[in-house]
Amino acid sequence: MNSVRKADAADGITRISLDELLALRRQLPRRLAPPIDRVHASRAGSHAASLRGRGMDYRESRAYQPGDDVRRLDWRLTARSGELHTKLFQEERERSLVVLLDTHTVMRFGTRRRYKSVQAARACALAAWLGVATSMRVGLAMFGEEQKLLRPQGGTRGALTLLRGLCGPENPEPEETRVEPLSQALHRVRRLARHGSQVLLISDGESVDDDARAAMAALRRQASIRVLVIADVLESTLPPAGRYPVAWQETVRTLDLQSRAARAQFREALGRAPRALQNLARELQIPCRRIDTVDEPITAVAQLLGITLKGRGA
Repeated sequence: MNSVRKADAADGITRISLDELLALRRQLPRRLAPPIDRVHASRAGSHAASLRGRGMDYRESRAYQPGDDVRRLDWRLTARSGELHTKLFQEERERSLVVLLDTHTVMRFGTRRRYKSVQAARACALAAWLGVATSMRVGLAMFGEEQKLLRPQGGTRGALTLLRGLCGPENPEPEETRVEPLSQALHRVRRLARHGSQVLLISDGESVDDDARAAMAALRRQASIRVLVIADVLESTLPPAGRYPVAWQETVRTLDLQSRAARAQFREALGRAPRALQNLARELQIPCRRIDTVDEPITAVAQLLGITLKGRGA
């Protein structure tokens, strides 16, 4: 995305370098607990079972045979049938994580510490590092100003491919502003997200459109969706009454927040987008977290991915 630049052009506020995204790996704890969310059934009739440690998936149950491990008896099926049954496990299928990243121009805004676009890139990078640390394949779908699809890959190579994918063309500003509604992006990401995948949407909510609910509901039927809302402090807490200079691209304008009516109108307008995305997630019962540009994203990202953090980074 345009907020990711070479190190000599990045300040960590309006732009972030690939080196800084690589360095975020140091925030990961030395040891990670395996994800705690449940294996998403890949087709109708298949079993969804909690992960039993790293590397094993529940496959099926069959009648008990002499020599079977009694610790793996299927007590529920045994109780229903009146005959002993044993659970069988198979090697865990490698799970996939696709980050759906909003790159619209409006993301290049921030009043505290960094732009929302920079915070989104940091959250995306941390999701990639957390994903590969827990044996996930990671992929990227960018929508808005830049539109890109990177198929999930495993291991460190997968994370590096994703981070390089964040690096947009060298021209800092596109010649033409692109707009892509969220519903369209959700339909497009279905090409990457196989049944049972996780999809992490990172956005400020400005792209939410009338068709987003139906598109998100359709995607939810094949993937486990998580939403991370990127907001600015100004969208929830207004500064004291007054007049403030605001820089936008190459222009400076005055923001008049002196009257009570102006403040109420501004608060409503500025907070509408993040609220819309949060409400959409709530209606569909999709896990959602909101972070500001001053926050460190790792805790929110880990919680959304169902990863328990233990210890401190190396």
